[in-house]
Amino acid sequence: MNLCVFCGSSSGHNGVYSDAANDLAKLIGENNHALVYGGGNIGLMGVLADGVLLNGGKVTGVIPEFLVQKEVAHKNLTSLEVVSSMHERKQRMADISDAFIALPGGWGTLDELAEILTWHQLGLVKKPIGLLNTNSYFDFLIRQIELMVTEGFLPKETRNKLQVHKNPKELLTMLGVDFVK
Repeated sequence: MNLCVFCGSSSGHNGVYSDAANDLAKLIGENNHALVYGGGNIGLMGVLADGVLLNGGKVTGVIPEFLVQKEVAHKNLTSLEVVSSMHERKQRMADISDAFIALPGGWGTLDELAEILTWHQLGLVKKPIGLLNTNSYFDFLIRQIELMVTEGFLPKETRNKLQVHKNPKELLTMLGVDFVK
């Protein structure tokens, strides 16, 4: 299974985020799944990619040319696809992935998550989507989503398509990911 993970190009101020990325990476690698991600070698992106590779998994990075020029492309991946734009990056990651997970991150992570949720709502993508709510990072976002439902801007059935858990293995189970270990 190709698991697309959106996450930060920073590791944050609390080591719990890198720990969660490592836990997820171990589950992906040890269970013969593959990671699809933004192709960076920094922050949680680098932690996640290195962890999957360390645990025997395959990693495909998809990165726009301008980020390669900034020297943030991971050089040791199974596959690195260089694309022309951020939009092309998101489209390519969606095309080659079977499920999506968001870890903590900044604007880029929120952008990727919002776009895949929108595509899902519009029926353009029919793959499971989850939030790894490490250290309650997404609590306020989840409350905002609930407000969107309450105020009539988001159908409840659309909200219910987003799976949320604080434990990586539980979240993967909710997304239908199989385990060999």
